[in-house]
Amino acid sequence: MLNVYKTTSDHGLVEQEKFVNGSWIKAIDPTPDEVAQLVEWGVHPDLINYSLDLDEMPRMERDEDEDYVFILLRIPHFQGETSDIPYATAPVGIVIKSNLVATISRYDSDIFRTLTNGKYRLLRTAKRYRFALYIFLETAARYLAHLREINKTVDGLEDQLQKSTRNREVLELLKYQKSLTYFATALRSNEVMMERLQKTRMFNQYEEDQDLLEDVITENQQAIQMVNTSTEILSSMMDAFASIISNNLNVVMKALAALTIIVNIPTIVSSFFGMNVAIPGNEAHPLSFLAVVGIALGITVVAAIIFAKRDWF
Repeated sequence: MLNVYKTTSDHGLVEQEKFVNGSWIKAIDPTPDEVAQLVEWGVHPDLINYSLDLDEMPRMERDEDEDYVFILLRIPHFQGETSDIPYATAPVGIVIKSNLVATISRYDSDIFRTLTNGKYRLLRTAKRYRFALYIFLETAARYLAHLREINKTVDGLEDQLQKSTRNREVLELLKYQKSLTYFATALRSNEVMMERLQKTRMFNQYEEDQDLLEDVITENQQAIQMVNTSTEILSSMMDAFASIISNNLNVVMKALAALTIIVNIPTIVSSFFGMNVAIPGNEAHPLSFLAVVGIALGITVVAAIIFAKRDWF
């Protein structure tokens, strides 16, 4: 999918029918024909391939001969609650040239939708470096939002784990621990890339851009701290609840063992007197059978009281 946007003085960010100078080109999983169109507009094919490679790590390249700056950023990507890794990351390539800024990604994202819905009033496609900074800022905000969602989901699983004797809830926690690992790796790589951008003084043309870059780095560091905290809490929680599940299972097994013993006591007593063993007293007495039953019930009650005092139920 290929979309072209340009900021106008009257209507803000407006989608264009064709490419014009000063535009933002949004390419989502482009087809071969769309890739050819991007190349025709001046985007190097290698940069397109880098942006679509899901294993690429954040970095910055600058080529003065071909007049472009290429920034690769990793953004959060929600894959669905049923996925083995609900929250992962994906690369986004930002190509800045003298007449355009292009974003190239394998997946669509809320980040791009936020840019088009007018959240940032000062966003201008003609100010290409500031446009890239707004992408950085929204990326950090998305990480923080997803981390809050993960923490909320983990809190819900925590309530289920307290009474669980199965591994399903622990495996659910493991899925979110994987997501946090992906987030931590991507955020640290993004931080290194942003610090390099800050050292190149590429965003020093306007004071507002410098302040915005500092805000982006601060937001990214906040996301890193939040990931680290959530990871530590989740790791401790998994260890604790693994023990809780084992203890819950032991309680169940102990209760079953106690019930088995209690249920078997009448059988043992009746079996003993059923092996040609004389019943004490007068066997012909009509209450002899009830006496045997009473003995069995008495021993059963005593055993039940003992197990109850030992908290085996």
